[in-house]
Amino acid sequence: MVPVAEQLSGLEKASLFLITVGPETSAQIMRHLSQDEIERVTLQIANTATVDPATQAKVIDEFLELSEAQSYLLQGGIKYAREILEKTLGAQRAAEVMKKLLATTKVRPFSTVRKTDPAQLVNFIQNEHPQTIALVLAYLDSEQASVVLGSLPSKLQADVARRIALMERAAPETVRELERVLEQRLSTLVDQDFAAAGGVKTVVDILNRADRSTERLILASLEEEDPELAEEIRKRMFIFEDILTLDDISIRRVLREIDFQDLALALKAASDEVANRIFRNLSRRAGEMLREDIEYMGPARLRDVEEAQQRVVQVIRRLDEAGEIIIARGGEDAIVG
Repeated sequence: MVPVAEQLSGLEKASLFLITVGPETSAQIMRHLSQDEIERVTLQIANTATVDPATQAKVIDEFLELSEAQSYLLQGGIKYAREILEKTLGAQRAAEVMKKLLATTKVRPFSTVRKTDPAQLVNFIQNEHPQTIALVLAYLDSEQASVVLGSLPSKLQADVARRIALMERAAPETVRELERVLEQRLSTLVDQDFAAAGGVKTVVDILNRADRSTERLILASLEEEDPELAEEIRKRMFIFEDILTLDDISIRRVLREIDFQDLALALKAASDEVANRIFRNLSRRAGEMLREDIEYMGPARLRDVEEAQQRVVQVIRRLDEAGEIIIARGGEDAIVG
């Protein structure tokens, strides 16, 4: 009998994998997908019910096999990868893994680095020699490379851009060694948190941790594909502007947990209504200090503001899950007097 996992499509396997690794890691992964991929995988997650543990384990095993095979491929090429896999998996299974790998991937250096959040990547490479930074960026996807380049110190940006423009080719040994070092440093970021089910809750958890542009994109796409599902997800989500739906006691409880630097940054792009509601629940002295922080902060990147708003939202969601505040979502969760 053919195992259920082997009957799954690539989309179903990808969706199951994202469910398994949990919302925070899924949100980071989805930042690197195309718009079409995000739309399809989100819809699939939302329509996935509880998954049989055996199927879940087979999908994860397949991912690990392909990941290991990819690393062998990058270390020493196709022949080397096949030899190692045959020793560990046997000839037949090794042939199956290599067939899948070669059919679905292109052998490009820095595959692990390309899966890393750009903000984290900046911290790892900004102190490297400009030529090293240029070499890494040359192998990244253009969107990811642009984010990293834009986050580097201004004096360094032009130098790195110039080196990329003048770069022709690099010795394979140099590329492999640099990739090895970076992957060692980045390996501590990998954290797989196993979960058992998908569904609407999983999508909501992912969207509440994703950046705002991804959130808007997915919800807009779902509106077209499945309006009822989109409405259900919206009902169960909480965004920064929804602070207005909290009562004053809950807002004051939230304010005790929030870093005021995050709050000041989050309010840079908030509506007057939201800002007034926040200040109304602060003491006069705290309100004055917050206004000073906002004023002295100066201009801020929209991305930084949205990330600060997400951190505030995560505090609100944590307090709601702990039962310390109540988020009114309507329906069964509506609050009655």
